[in-house]
Amino acid sequence: MAKNKVILGFTGLIACGKGTAAKYFKDKYNADTFRFSTMLRDVLDRLYLPQSRENFQILSPLLRETFGQDIMAKVIAEDVKKSKADIIVIDGMRRPADIEYLRNVPGFRMVAIDVDMRTRYERLVKRGENTDDTSKTFEQFQKEHEAETEIYIPELMKQADVTIDNNGSVEDFYKQLDKLIK
Repeated sequence: MAKNKVILGFTGLIACGKGTAAKYFKDKYNADTFRFSTMLRDVLDRLYLPQSRENFQILSPLLRETFGQDIMAKVIAEDVKKSKADIIVIDGMRRPADIEYLRNVPGFRMVAIDVDMRTRYERLVKRGENTDDTSKTFEQFQKEHEAETEIYIPELMKQADVTIDNNGSVEDFYKQLDKLIK
């Protein structure tokens, strides 16, 4: 792996803009992007199960309990090592073991994306990424933040090298993202 790679690991609560940031870097900077949820989606597809947040929240702890808390970070790190891109984005770091492992990857910087809960809920319903998103109530959305997959994120965000406020326009968000590369 080349020493001059920029590896940005995004953390933040549900629907904060991690995926939008990854897409922006891919489109503008030809970055490679890796998502923690991709491996979960692969397993759920193979099992012919819906890609719902509930299924992600069941599967992720099972994998980590069985193969080690850092198993998903190890998979991501291997993907990063194989990448030929100069800029790499990692989307969806949710646990301390993810950060501990990835901080040892040369060029890694952790970025937190902060957005208020109501804005995140509205964005989640609008995008409809998972099978159960468009019909979700605000109360259900709030309840999801109590899940094991979400409880560590606020503490991880405090450990970030940089925090981005994504409560404004998408143009403001992109300006902040561009500053990460400069």
